[in-house]
Amino acid sequence: MISETLLSVQGLTKQFQTRNGTVKAVDGVSFDVKRGTIVGLVGESGSGKTTAGRCTLRLVEPNDGRIVFDGVDLRTLSEREMRAYRSRLQIIFQDPYSSLNPRLRIDQIIGEALDIHRPVRGTARRDRIAELLQRVGLNPDAARRYPHEFSGGQRQRIGIARALAVEPDFIVADEPVSALDVSVQAQVLNLIQDLQQDFGLTMLFIAHDLSVVEYLCDEVVVMYLGRVMERGPSREIYAMPRHPYTQALLSAAPLPDPAASRQRIVLKGDIPSPLNPPSGCVFRTRCRYAVEACAEIVPPLEDVGSDHHVACIRHGDPEVISQGLTL
Repeated sequence: MISETLLSVQGLTKQFQTRNGTVKAVDGVSFDVKRGTIVGLVGESGSGKTTAGRCTLRLVEPNDGRIVFDGVDLRTLSEREMRAYRSRLQIIFQDPYSSLNPRLRIDQIIGEALDIHRPVRGTARRDRIAELLQRVGLNPDAARRYPHEFSGGQRQRIGIARALAVEPDFIVADEPVSALDVSVQAQVLNLIQDLQQDFGLTMLFIAHDLSVVEYLCDEVVVMYLGRVMERGPSREIYAMPRHPYTQALLSAAPLPDPAASRQRIVLKGDIPSPLNPPSGCVFRTRCRYAVEACAEIVPPLEDVGSDHHVACIRHGDPEVISQGLTL
């Protein structure tokens, strides 16, 4: 029987050693991604979301935890064994300017993955590249050109074509529209949504903009300073965010109705240094609901119903819940 969960991340941890000490970029992160769905991984810069996403593909090696893909723990595989999974796991990078080799033509960039994982030659190879370019909204003539001849949005389309070349089962999209002009972002988001529906792709979509995630994602995982603050179905998160950090992020997201408004929650201070994170709840130094116990207790993710989990010792307090209801 095929499990409906394609990827299960359990207790993922990643530390980096620096001259000044140890940075725990990802600290015990867990989430599942069901087949044919998009899960949004959201947080401010420095929250650890990109590191977590790259760890799921073993582009960055985690220190601890399990990454179970289609029933196999990827962390138990050797480098040689892992190569067999590379075609099934792909990534769309954030910066379309630096993710494409400027010395290669577009057919060479897209064809690299085919050469490694789906060896095809001659006419079949050219036809496949032309098909991919058309599918992402580019003229097949683009195959003979170089990256510098394209706009940012067009380069990101090329990056998407490259990721699709080997027909992957799972794609990590690492803030794929954050480097693009606002006028182009919607076009690329629509393309990603169409491709996901047409090919039944399973995706982890990394973003800092909750309005983007709401548009695309079936579930949301909210990270702060390496930890998961809240996770659950999108409809639950957006209807009633239960963590103060999620509430603050949502309050800053633009509303589609220009006549509508919501109370803006301004977080005090900056995100703390990961070299010296706060004790207890890492969000407590910026949380307006923090109490003394927040400095002593690391809040576990608790199920509050409908597969909605929150890491906050006050998640059930009427004061905190009422803020979620007003958003």
